Amino acid sequence: MIKNISDGLIGRPVSRKEDTRLLTGKGRFTDDFNLENQAYAVIVRSPYPHAVIKSIEIEIAQKMVGVLGVYTGEDCVLDGLSEIPHSPLPKTDNDLKLRAPDNKEVFIGPHMLLPCDKVRHVGEAIAIVIADNRNQALDAAETIQIDFEVLQFNLDGLKAANGEASPVWDELHSNTCIDATFGDVAETERIIAAAKHVVSAEFYVDRVTGVPIEPRAAIGSFDKETERYTIYAGSGGAVRQKHELAYVLGVLPEKVRILSYDVGGNFGTRNRVYVEFGLVAWAAKKIGRPVKYISDRSESFVSDYQGRDLYSKVQLALDENGSFLAMRADNISNVGARAVSFSPLGKGSALISGSYRIPVACIRARAVFTNTIPTQAYRSSGRPEVTYVIEQLIERAADQVGINVQKLKKINLITQQEMPYTNPIGLTYDSGDYHESVKLAKQIADWDAGDERREISKQKGKLRGIGFANYVESSIGSPVEQAEVYIKPDGIVELVIGTQPSGQGHETSFAQVAADWLGLSLDQIKIIIGDTDIVKIGGGSHSGRSMRMAGTVIVKACDEVIEKGQKLASQFLEASIADIEFSSGEFLVKGTDSKISLFEIASNLKKSKNGGFQSSDLDVVKSNEMHTPVVPNGCHICEVELDPETGEIEIVNYVAVDDVGRAINPMIVHGQTHGAIVQGLGQAMLERCANDLKNGQIISGSLMDYGIPRAGDVPHFNVELNEIYSPTNPLGIKAGGEGGTTSAPAVYMSAVIDALKVYDIRALTMPVTPHVIWQAIQNTKKFNS
Repeated sequence: MIKNISDGLIGRPVSRKEDTRLLTGKGRFTDDFNLENQAYAVIVRSPYPHAVIKSIEIEIAQKMVGVLGVYTGEDCVLDGLSEIPHSPLPKTDNDLKLRAPDNKEVFIGPHMLLPCDKVRHVGEAIAIVIADNRNQALDAAETIQIDFEVLQFNLDGLKAANGEASPVWDELHSNTCIDATFGDVAETERIIAAAKHVVSAEFYVDRVTGVPIEPRAAIGSFDKETERYTIYAGSGGAVRQKHELAYVLGVLPEKVRILSYDVGGNFGTRNRVYVEFGLVAWAAKKIGRPVKYISDRSESFVSDYQGRDLYSKVQLALDENGSFLAMRADNISNVGARAVSFSPLGKGSALISGSYRIPVACIRARAVFTNTIPTQAYRSSGRPEVTYVIEQLIERAADQVGINVQKLKKINLITQQEMPYTNPIGLTYDSGDYHESVKLAKQIADWDAGDERREISKQKGKLRGIGFANYVESSIGSPVEQAEVYIKPDGIVELVIGTQPSGQGHETSFAQVAADWLGLSLDQIKIIIGDTDIVKIGGGSHSGRSMRMAGTVIVKACDEVIEKGQKLASQFLEASIADIEFSSGEFLVKGTDSKISLFEIASNLKKSKNGGFQSSDLDVVKSNEMHTPVVPNGCHICEVELDPETGEIEIVNYVAVDDVGRAINPMIVHGQTHGAIVQGLGQAMLERCANDLKNGQIISGSLMDYGIPRAGDVPHFNVELNEIYSPTNPLGIKAGGEGGTTSAPAVYMSAVIDALKVYDIRALTMPVTPHVIWQAIQNTKKFNS
């Protein structure tokens, strides 16, 4: 049941509380911390994508000035360290159940802190050097000699799936670790065989990386007296890091404390444990001093978990009127050298039909190993890929069948009356008005005057294209969240929560919910995160879960605070519970002026030494579990102008209409949308993790070689909300941080190809740089001549 809320803080564009602290240099990022007598670590990494480690010579490094220790995979084995327990299979009730070939146990490739036998991708950690300062550690690392037996390698997911590459892991006779089929295969094949029109296409969505503004860093320390590790590390959730690192180190979780405060960007790449986090803790114990590791930008490009890298082969069947009948897909996810997460494959496969009414579908979902950096759930995890696929497939269908693409999308777009709608793979869409989002987006974009603008561009010797894309994305995430609420006598409410912000504004939006529910001001709510000695349970921030999961458990905890407070107020005010009302942080006796505030009750409890009261009587610890997915959705429109002589592209207009359910803070949601759009446009315009195919070396290893959008590359964004509350939670929240990334690649490509139709160019592969445009035009000119 959704609670009716009006005239409160929820839904208001409140300025972010955390901005003053962050903008005045008072943030607490990992590199801001330094411990007494700390040493510094440097990682020695593999220069080869696939090789046997025959020997490692560390003697020279050990003897260098300032060096405190040099350790390899053999030392990890001697000390009994375990592999990182990545648990890559999605586990909620509504996630697709991915399986290994022949239903065998899924092999994920053990991820040791340092390997003993082989390296399986360029940049894999081989040794750690610890010294008094970082320069000494760097100098010593240069002297380490490693004898490799270089092996054949493969970077291509399609080759891995087709058996055209030697196994990355000797434990498998192939490189396929997931092979599962979903939907109605027999009925899909029957309909496609009999359909009037069948459109087939193949797509590849290239590999990218997150490029957070703050490179990774970690500090580890070990207390001999308590035999306890403390690790400072920016992450997507401190609680998960605590449990997984405890497993690696071979200790109970209570013997590990994680401190993860301010995080300078995540986008999914920080949600899983990195080897360096375990290494600094282990090394600190070995040398008896704290150890700090800092990654520079170039090192990040060869060691951060990456994203995307999906091949998709699809077919769409239509009848003579353009109605969609069936869809078949074969998706291959390149997970890299080991499986850190299968979430992109699972999430994307469940949404292969997108926003459209496709009665029957089936999908084969495969994951394969290659000699590349592992991939991880990257912003919107799997949804931008399948949105791009379905939107481009429909545009090609419109060309092939001879129906206007706007009409084709409209007649097949799911209506609000069909909600809740279950798609052909089995995922239920909770709510939404997709047609209204299209209508709003077209109004804001002045769609009907597009031909006039196209003519103006033509007169300037330019080409103009307009595209629009519908999207859906599912949000589930870790299903459990906990909130602790403590009412303090000094007028402050402490709210402990297990999510992990990295720019999303949790200190503001969470406080808005709690303040509204308790009838207090925003300044009276203090959000506490990131210290596992305080935060005991929490699912972190990923999959668009934070506001929905945290908001729900916050309101349930606050309801319990009010219920406890009513009972206590009735005793302090000597009135019946039935006569106690709550408003604006105070309990009042009906028909009288007798009242007591939450904070006065807390003060009385603290002062009370008898009467059966405890100072904790008003405290609440509340857990909540939700498995039901929500489905944010929307329509984006992109308009581009390009110069056919140079291939230069300018985005002249971008409109986004998003249904995020209830927006707790619309201003924060709009900011999230802006960033998400830019990240999605980066994939389509510029970004690509590139390797030399001859030797496997990463050739996009710096910001000189890996392009990301700058402010001048994008226009002012026109963003609007179409709030259709979700019936799955009391606040009606869906999710608001990933919609822009989901739709931007599809809508940008739609606009670019629309502009190039004058050259009969109907397909391009991302990223579409000016050179790609220019080359495509030149090739067309040569063909026509």
